[in-house]
Amino acid sequence: MEVLTKSELREGGFAGLKEHQFVMGKKAFGSNRNPQTWDGLGNFVYLADARFMPKGETLMHGHREVDVISVMVKGRINHEGSLEHGQMMNAKQAQVQRAGGEGFSHNEVNPDSEENQMIQLWVLPERSGEKAGYKLYSPKTGELTRIYGGEVGQDKTFDSRTQISVANLQEGHRFEQNTASLVYVSEGKVEIDGSLIEAGTLVRSDAFKLVALTSAQVIVIDKV
Repeated sequence: MEVLTKSELREGGFAGLKEHQFVMGKKAFGSNRNPQTWDGLGNFVYLADARFMPKGETLMHGHREVDVISVMVKGRINHEGSLEHGQMMNAKQAQVQRAGGEGFSHNEVNPDSEENQMIQLWVLPERSGEKAGYKLYSPKTGELTRIYGGEVGQDKTFDSRTQISVANLQEGHRFEQNTASLVYVSEGKVEIDGSLIEAGTLVRSDAFKLVALTSAQVIVIDKV
């Protein structure tokens, strides 16, 4: 098991947010990647833990040929742009935007007068030229809910061999994974294979057993 903590990373940011970048995959960033960050897994190439300032926003910008996954930890975001303009994303929810060849533009806005927290993840598409699309998820507490990846032909998630799942947990909730994974603890404290892992920690493991020691949020990336 390998571990990367927020305290090992320098803080960056842009526009109205500050962030710590944990993953910058070679497939997307090449020699321009931050050397402090880890490489990705499968087509998963980016993970950043962001805090929006009060009333902060990303400002309108565009994406093409990348799938953008946003997991809300604390607070809320007002989503603006070419896909589902005006959609509000609340704490513990997640949104997935597929840019494809069509592309999309968006601005994520903190409507409140206090900081919020959102995890941003990027996955490269397996096929170019896909139609742009948007999905919103509300994972059930205590369950590991897949919000990205799966077989072609199903419409519950955008298909990909790279999978992303979210677990919103209460103390005592547990689950295990028997495949190579990246695990990001975005909130709370958990135990992974007997080791204490606190919020702001990324773990790389070939297989693991996880137990929530407090209320917690965990994001799991793997591939099939």
